[in-house]
Amino acid sequence: MTPHFDQLVAEAASVSVDGWEFSWLHGRATEERPSWGYQRLLGERLAGVRAALDIQTGGGEVLAGAGPLPPLTAATESWPPNVDKATRLLHPLGAVVVADADEPPLPFGDEAFDLVSSRHPVTVWWDEIARVLRPGGGYFSQQVGPASVFELVEHFLGPQPEEVRRGRHPDDAVAAAAAAGLEVVDLRSEKLRTEFHDIGAVIYFLRKVIWMVPGFTVHHYRDRLRELHEQIEREGPFVANTARFLIEARKPGR
Repeated sequence: MTPHFDQLVAEAASVSVDGWEFSWLHGRATEERPSWGYQRLLGERLAGVRAALDIQTGGGEVLAGAGPLPPLTAATESWPPNVDKATRLLHPLGAVVVADADEPPLPFGDEAFDLVSSRHPVTVWWDEIARVLRPGGGYFSQQVGPASVFELVEHFLGPQPEEVRRGRHPDDAVAAAAAAGLEVVDLRSEKLRTEFHDIGAVIYFLRKVIWMVPGFTVHHYRDRLRELHEQIEREGPFVANTARFLIEARKPGR
């Protein structure tokens, strides 16, 4: 068992985690997708505006795949490898990528965009979103909900307090949007099934989605990784529940 474990660990610890697509996990992990189809819905909204902003765009994959972009399209990203990847992907499509620290203020003037979008933002600066939206403009986002994949998180970090498990609750997003002066016009939530078929998939996921187990390294968590590897070998895929919600808000005005 040890050579098999070591081989999986070495492979997953060395593969690139740049960008925001998960093709390396094909055949190694599965995740149910929300029924609403975020990328398709985003494309429909992009088709109806002239100026759009995608926040925390990752490698630009979701925005690039949403369809033709508006005449003025910008995207922000904070992680330098993703800035480079998004630039290569989005520039040929007519979008500018701006390196941004994911902290207020957004590097744009007031009322600059008809649409602001974001898929799985780490933080949401609602006041800034409201500021850069034109009156009548909209915010469209798919976000990670409360206690998402916490079966995996708690394997490494132990039981989490209720306030942590409740974090990212859609009700809080609605309240924050309203406090920023935005009107929520659509809100949907789903719980989805995720399966990890080998320990390499777990390592790749935790290296890429860095906020799940902050400071994760293979060296620090090697004993817990081995325990989970042995559990998967003995019982089959490790199952976790993913939480997702879709939120759409409008800025009052024309």
